[in-house]
Amino acid sequence: MGTDTYPPDVNGAALFTACLARGLAQRGVDVHLLCPSPEGAPGVERVEGVVEHRLRSMSSLVHASVRLALPPGAPGHLDRLMKRLRPDVVHLQNHFIVGRLLLGAARRHGVPVVATNHFTPENLFAYLHCPPALRGALGAYAWRDLVRVYSAADHVTTPTRIAAQLLVNKGFRRPVEAVSCGTDLRRFQPLRGGEAERAAARSAARRRLGVPDRPTLVFVGRLDAEKNITDLIEALPHITVADAQLVVAGSGSQRRRLAALAAERGVADRVHLLGHVPNADLPDVYHSGDVFTIAGTAELQSIATLEAMAGGLPVVAANALALPHLVRPGHNGYLYQPGAAADLAKYVSEILAAPEERARMGEAARRRAAGHDHQASCARYEEIYRDLARRRTPPPER
Repeated sequence: MGTDTYPPDVNGAALFTACLARGLAQRGVDVHLLCPSPEGAPGVERVEGVVEHRLRSMSSLVHASVRLALPPGAPGHLDRLMKRLRPDVVHLQNHFIVGRLLLGAARRHGVPVVATNHFTPENLFAYLHCPPALRGALGAYAWRDLVRVYSAADHVTTPTRIAAQLLVNKGFRRPVEAVSCGTDLRRFQPLRGGEAERAAARSAARRRLGVPDRPTLVFVGRLDAEKNITDLIEALPHITVADAQLVVAGSGSQRRRLAALAAERGVADRVHLLGHVPNADLPDVYHSGDVFTIAGTAELQSIATLEAMAGGLPVVAANALALPHLVRPGHNGYLYQPGAAADLAKYVSEILAAPEERARMGEAARRRAAGHDHQASCARYEEIYRDLARRRTPPPER
């Protein structure tokens, strides 16, 4: 498996790759993973059953947490790995430096390739400080580049049918299979008991996080421009339920801007930017909330939304890209038009003001999340690998 982003990086692609690699290892698959070193120096170690081959790296200069693998010497290193490991299949998680290097090595050694797309150009614009006037041209080039690279793969996947259709719309001419990122239904569970017991558990979760015991909107994710967290803050003064607060778990480039906006709107005491929350503590974040809110417009699925739904939270989400794949209005939450903070506030107010309806929507969210079991996703990828391995052709004569 190859990826340019992997823990300790914090983003959806890194999280999915780690969950898939470790989930496959638990199923008995021998998983070796190539990714950039977080410190720069190369190394190999086994973590949760996965052999991590950390490649020499350097700072990307455009983002503090993004590092780039250094290609010099890498092709020879990958050739030696291929000869030693003799993998049945290679799985790419992106089409950048590591993805291209590993694709080339797989082709030289006759190893079938699976490629999964987590990318949209919007993910790059903020990092590259791209002027809005250039985004159309840059986005079109980025899609053409992805299509060219992934056209060399034997099997292409992406998390949702909407994301698959997007890839086709951008010029990809091969079948694309939707395989959910999935979520750990055993780890992310709703609060148990009657309303009084659930309320007590929510209060306890808020205490552990150090936030007041108030009606709570929750968001989990990077604090970057394409997440549009400004919508959530702009909505807060318009929520009709008294003292409603926003709890945000995550770090990113927009933190100062969000804090300043909260102060400008007079809600600084009701916006809690927790920063990075360790993965082990994420269930507490969801349990602290009454409703999950997400304003991102570049989500090919949204693992955080799946986790929140598995935890029994209704969702108010932007009606953009793949989020409508998860939210059925009036059933497990509502969709609002991106930028329409007043509508976001209206839907949140309705949910917060009606405890019985909120509980019903939370139960529906959990049922909907049950269709995205992480174990089922791991099983499907294992089936794909086995099928490709059976049809493997010998490498070309050299």
